[in-house]
Amino acid sequence: MKWIRPADVDYDEARKLFNAMIDRRPAVIAQCSTPKDVKEALRYAGQHSLPVAVRSGGHSVAGMSTNDGGLVIDVRPMKSISIDAENRTATVGGGVTWGELDRAAHAHGLAVTGGRVSTTGVSGFTLGGGSGWLERAYGLACDNLSQVDLVTAGTEEVRASATENPDLFWALHGGGGNFGVATSLTFDMHPIGESSLAGLMLWPAAAGRDVATAYRDFAPASSELLGSALVSLVAPPEEFVPEGLQNQAAIALAVIFAGSPDEGREEIRPLRDLNPTVDLVSPMPYPDFQCMIDDPPGLNNYWTADYHDDFPDPAVDVFLKYGASLPDASSQLLLAPWGGAVARVDSSSTPMTKRSAHWVSHPFAMWEDPDKTEASIEWARGFRREIADHATGGVYLNFIGQEGPDRIRAAFGDENYSRLTKIKRDFDPENVFQGNQNIPPMNG
Repeated sequence: MKWIRPADVDYDEARKLFNAMIDRRPAVIAQCSTPKDVKEALRYAGQHSLPVAVRSGGHSVAGMSTNDGGLVIDVRPMKSISIDAENRTATVGGGVTWGELDRAAHAHGLAVTGGRVSTTGVSGFTLGGGSGWLERAYGLACDNLSQVDLVTAGTEEVRASATENPDLFWALHGGGGNFGVATSLTFDMHPIGESSLAGLMLWPAAAGRDVATAYRDFAPASSELLGSALVSLVAPPEEFVPEGLQNQAAIALAVIFAGSPDEGREEIRPLRDLNPTVDLVSPMPYPDFQCMIDDPPGLNNYWTADYHDDFPDPAVDVFLKYGASLPDASSQLLLAPWGGAVARVDSSSTPMTKRSAHWVSHPFAMWEDPDKTEASIEWARGFRREIADHATGGVYLNFIGQEGPDRIRAAFGDENYSRLTKIKRDFDPENVFQGNQNIPPMNG
């Protein structure tokens, strides 16, 4: 256990998050290496009446992994990774990031749905659901959990699985960090080749309508082994981008095929027939693709998201309108298909509702200049307002910041939300773990 306080030389580095908008100053940071450390930290918080936040990767866009004046339980030192190649399982400590797990598993020819940004913490991502490139083939990250070890608010070490604390295990499939501090997670893994066909195709914004509508019509019926997304962005000033397109509005497709590269080439042929200006799709190791859109450090971030059952031409119009008016060259607007294994899990099997949605839209504003803050946030909110007529009302909570209790309830639906509040009452009746998309305990 390492205790870090404001007077310590490493305090500022220890409290820093990926989202530069979040600048909070906890009273103490407890860097925990074992469940015993976590229990000690929780007892300290209780003795000193300190609010508690839990940090695994620090990638919560709303800054939920820190606080002002409280205690942060930082489990990043829990870096153990154990791969059982024969049984295709992986067990990881609560502080492992997706980049670390992806590379360890890939060495054994295995993978599981992970974060699209490799620096994301495995535990926070998974407990919040876990949407990633392999989801249509293998489900969300939480769908692949076989057990979770955690420390409860009462400093009890418990295991959750299909046979031990099954209600708690259900809640951990999207209910977030409301129920305890995850110290270990075990996943069922899936085969992945040494190389997967993956990369980016890029067109100038003028081709946006043709690309967007063609992709919209193509993606829902595509192979479940194909992970993909439509992205509005500013083309980077890189050598692989023609000079006339650099720093200009562009439309892109990110793709990865989890089968053989030859099968992947046939699968994406309709997309290549759209004649991309830049085609960077080629065989590469899955962990390398996982790093391709890693966030640059030190940027301000504001995200939001919506589910869609379909995405008609008027919705495409809104997508293209906001894609053409990104508030900063770092900002992006993403549209990803769901379906496949995601939709085969019904709304009662996990807390997350409306999993039958066909699409998820995700504007993420990123900027460096503080003077752009108001305009950047309004850009993301404006997209949500204009796309609302085509949204289902459901939401994936890992994709949004603090948008209020109604959005949290919308992610689960009334029945699942009520069940979650009962489980919260059983495992955290005082709501110690409220630094999250909070589910208050049921009264009584």
